[in-house]
Amino acid sequence: MTEPTAEIADPVRGPRAEIVLRLRDPGPVTGIARSLAILAASPAVEGAVLVAGALIDLGSPLWASPSARVPFTAVLLGRSDIPDLPLPPPRDPVQFLSATPITATEAAWVRLKGAEAMRQAWDNDGVDVLDPNRPAAQPD
Repeated sequence: MTEPTAEIADPVRGPRAEIVLRLRDPGPVTGIARSLAILAASPAVEGAVLVAGALIDLGSPLWASPSARVPFTAVLLGRSDIPDLPLPPPRDPVQFLSATPITATEAAWVRLKGAEAMRQAWDNDGVDVLDPNRPAAQPD
């Protein structure tokens, strides 16, 4: 049985999405391409539907850094500033979704309060979500 409010993908209409990950000067890191490939495969492998507000938890760090432990194990998807790519009818357009790296604590917050509450907490606390060295948010 599926969650009644869960998004369902139609093989013809979609939704269709591409993932965009932006980081501000991550330095020498490895594994980002692998993590993006796992995210891209999640609809086929896990049955996940990639839409704004979706939380995709990889369960392991999104990248490796020689200088620090990487706390980000999940991404929160949101609308990006890249316009949709129209497709011929009846197909829905391809959406370009931003993938914001989040920690396990932040992922738990999203599960409890929702994606918008997490984004509001980041905004209230002045969190730069593009900073790969940022600490985990501690929302109230």
